Order: sequence, then C-alpha cells, then structure tokens
Amino acid sequence: MNGPTEQALRTAVRELADEAQTLPGLADRARARGRRLRRRRQLAATGGALAALVALAAPFVWLRPSAPAAGPAAWGPPSAPAESANPVAPAPTGDWTRSPLTLPGGWLLAGATSTGGPAERGYALDRTRGRYVGSDRYDEVWAAPRGDTAAVVDYDRRTELGLLDLASGEVRWVRTGGHIMTPHWSPDGRRLALTLMDKDSGDFSLGVLSATGTWRTFPVDDQEYLCTDQCFFTWNRDGGEVALQQTDPTAPRSESEPHARRGVQFFSPDDGRPTRLVPVKGDPAGAWSWSPDGGRVVVNGRQGPEVVEVATGRVIGPAPSADAAWGSDDRLLYRDRRTGEMVLADLDGRELVRQALPDALGLNMVLLVAPR
Repeated sequence: MNGPTEQALRTAVRELADEAQTLPGLADRARARGRRLRRRRQLAATGGALAALVALAAPFVWLRPSAPAAGPAAWGPPSAPAESANPVAPAPTGDWTRSPLTLPGGWLLAGATSTGGPAERGYALDRTRGRYVGSDRYDEVWAAPRGDTAAVVDYDRRTELGLLDLASGEVRWVRTGGHIMTPHWSPDGRRLALTLMDKDSGDFSLGVLSATGTWRTFPVDDQEYLCTDQCFFTWNRDGGEVALQQTDPTAPRSESEPHARRGVQFFSPDDGRPTRLVPVKGDPAGAWSWSPDGGRVVVNGRQGPEVVEVATGRVIGPAPSADAAWGSDDRLLYRDRRTGEMVLADLDGRELVRQALPDALGLNMVLLVAPR
C-alpha cells in the first residue's frame, strides 16, 4: 500500500529516468552507481558475509504521515513520540523470512519493495512454501495478496511489466506501455490494475493484466471522467470493480492544496465500462481501504486522512493514515511513522495492539499486507 506522496515520487523518478535517456548511458551509469553504493552500504553494515541475511528486510510503509485533524487525540501525531499505554509485542528474532510474518488484526506481510530510488532487495510471500522469496534483480517487487506470482519492475524496461513465478523464479515480461503510479493487485491476486498514460498523445487508460499474462487496455475519456492531481486506478474490496478518484470540475483549483473531488468513479475490469459514481470526496489507497461490507472507506481527503460513508459521502471522522488497512470488527491497521511499529486501532482512535518489526524493516520500503 502506498500513499499519494509515494505515488508522486514514483512518477517523478520515472519521468526523470526517461529524460536521462537523452544523454547516452547517463541513466545506466546512474543506476549502476546506485546499485554499487547499495552493496557497499550492505557490506559495511553486515560485515560482508552477513549482508544477505540482514538485507532480508522490508517494511510496510505508509509514507505520508497523518496530518493533524480534529478528533480523537490518538489520531493526531504529537510533536514528539509518546509512549504507548499498551505493551508492544516483540519483533520476531532470527531470520524472519523463513515463515510468514503475522501482523495485528489478522493480517500478514505479503511482501516488500523499494520504489523510486536505488533498488533494494524486494520480497514476496510464497504461501505454498511458507516463506519469503527475495530478489535484488528488479527495481520494484509487488507481491500479490494471494497466489504464487509477484509483479516486478525494471526501470530499463519502462514499457514492460514482469510476472515473477515465485516457485521457479522465472519472469514473463508483458509489454504494457507507459504505466504510471503503482501496479495494484486485486484482492484475490489474479489481476493487476495499471494506470496508463501515453506521454506523446496524453491518452489515459486502464490496463488490466492477469497473473497468467492476459493483457487488456481500456481507454478512459479524461474529459468526462476528469481527474487532476494524483490519479490512479485501484480495486474495491471484493475485486469486482476498479476505482478512480474524480476532480470536481466546478471547484476552483490551486497548486497549493489538493484539488476538490466530486466522487469516486467505478469501472468494470472486464470491459472498462463505467459502472457507478459514489460521492466519496477523497482518494482511496487500495482495496483494503474499504470496509469489509463496502459501506465505509478510508481516504486521503483535503483535510488529511478521513473515514467516509460511501453512500452519502459524509465524513465520519479522521483516520490514522490514508493507507490504513480496514480489517474485521472495524479495526484499522497502520504504521506509526514515529516508531516504525504496527498499530491496530478502533474507529475511535483507541490503540488496541502495538507490534514491533525487525530492525531491518526500515521506513524506506513499501510493505504490502494481505489477510491471513
């Protein structure tokens, strides 16, 4: 899961990489140097022989800290870290990659990836073998919440997306065109939704890639379905539709603040047909943003992270993070950006559980979660 700042950073880095190609070999030299520097850091930190073991780390990131908002004090980050009233469950010790990492509230760590900068080792949970498959061959590794496939990105293959078979390690490259933002897996791990933008024509499309390699694109009329600021396709909770936030065409726009939204438009991933518009004036981060019954959703609103009633668009209250994952019994899982701990809380902002993560799971990686 990744927030709007993460999405913007990733797009900017991709555009810079494209521009760098105009100078022969510049991008390649920069990437090679970045990888060399990464290796040196790993070797220095681990004493050489232990480098691979310590690099078995990658965290679940909510990159954008929650903005202060009126509401329960637990949601408003204080100026200095405060000690939690709840005991902190200890982090696993030893090589945690040898078994699935459980998180509070019935969640698992599905995988971890770097994004935007020098590539770090990425990980995807192989549920069949019950351990994480790691690789540093790719710039990004996007683990599916289910199944035995991960999507991989190589910045040298900017118009392709790879499907990594976790059992064999083989990759099938699919020509997708210039996708922007982050690939989003459906909740069942069978399909990816990609946001496509043709840099020459400006055409905007939804791309749907199956885990078996079937590829389809659906043009979207960006005048009828206007979206400005950060625009990206995500899935709803049951994986039956994809969602795209919509800009309010009647509201004034300023570069100093997020543009007003008129709602979230859903499309069919089977034929690209628009299905329904709901009056949710904010940006859902992904499938887990929606409550299990689909009646409420966590969004990044103009005032920061919010919980919104889907049918009416009514703001119920602030949320701890725009990327909080909504579990059963109205529990929200998020990462405390001050301490790096995972926190399970209720909708009133009361912390229920805190869990430490291994030291290797720093805040520079994106973590992906899935139900157990």
